[in-house]
Amino acid sequence: MRVIGKLNIDNFWAVIPAGGSGTRLWPLSRSTAPKFLRDLTGSGRSLLQETHDRLVPLVSDRFLVVTGAAHEDAVLEQLPDLAGGTTAGGVLAEPTPRDSMAAIGLAAAVLELRDPDAVMGSFAADHVITRAKKFTEAVHTAAEVARDGWLVTIGIQPTFASSAYGYIHEAGPLEGHSKAGLVDSFVEKPSAEVAHGYLANGGYRWNAGMFVVRPTVLLDLLAAEDPEFAQGLRAIAAKPETIGAVWPTLPKIAVDTAVAEPAAAAGRVAVVPADFGWDDVGDFDSLAALLDAALTVDNEGPTVLGDHHLVKAIESSGLVVPNSGRVIAVVGLEDVVVVDTPDAVLVTTRERAQQVKQLVAGLQKDGDADLT
Repeated sequence: MRVIGKLNIDNFWAVIPAGGSGTRLWPLSRSTAPKFLRDLTGSGRSLLQETHDRLVPLVSDRFLVVTGAAHEDAVLEQLPDLAGGTTAGGVLAEPTPRDSMAAIGLAAAVLELRDPDAVMGSFAADHVITRAKKFTEAVHTAAEVARDGWLVTIGIQPTFASSAYGYIHEAGPLEGHSKAGLVDSFVEKPSAEVAHGYLANGGYRWNAGMFVVRPTVLLDLLAAEDPEFAQGLRAIAAKPETIGAVWPTLPKIAVDTAVAEPAAAAGRVAVVPADFGWDDVGDFDSLAALLDAALTVDNEGPTVLGDHHLVKAIESSGLVVPNSGRVIAVVGLEDVVVVDTPDAVLVTTRERAQQVKQLVAGLQKDGDADLT
């Protein structure tokens, strides 16, 4: 039993979609052991556990983790409090991946029946946040706005002109809520040139995929666009034994496309601006930057995630991940990325880190899916 403190938000539920294989972090992240199950910060806790830890003060034990059936046991091993029905929350296992709308929508349908006064917040299992107090403040504000019937997203203050993130455009203030704004559009990942324009404009924020909303509001917004989709999710929540038959019929679509974009066009979306050190750890370049920023003592040579004694470097920089027990020697290489695992070794540069996804696609095409 957890003690409920002053940060707890009444009837607030944390929904944690735990999916994806993190292909840009291969070979550290695999389909069988994706990045949300990995410790990528050196904290001794996986990204999933860190996500859970930062939400506990807000929700106590009101968690729903939505993950693939293949990962259910691993999730419960890392978050044993969710097992056995001893807490309010639990794990919802997807038979197959159907993208974020089905995952978040299923959680909404379950909560709609379980807690009529619920407000839910969806927070990805594999993101890093370094300023917990600022995060808590933003979520409190978002929950307050959501109680008034808004679909609320938390918009991250851009720190550079990224073409790897989507953007949210704030059209102006939100009446009745001084700390929130009205959203008129969501923008997919722009070109570098367009991203620079967004940064200069000042009205755009990174879309971190964080949504806070009443479950019924989310499902009704979905029903306005796709009534059968919403009906299917509600049917599964009402009769969980039907998931095997209903789940494969649900569309494969992201929550942004299915609900957030049309809702913004209809004036139903609010944004809470925030700056709490957010990173989606999308590739080894961002992982290296994240680890470098966390250093309390500067070091010569590459940043190491793992056992420093296994890395020998001369006049080199970058990121080295020794994950096989072997010694890794790097001489005269700048901004290199070396990831050593028992069955695969990756050598690239921070600049080319995004292309690791292409390499994984090639392995799958060549019949080496067991390595991915």
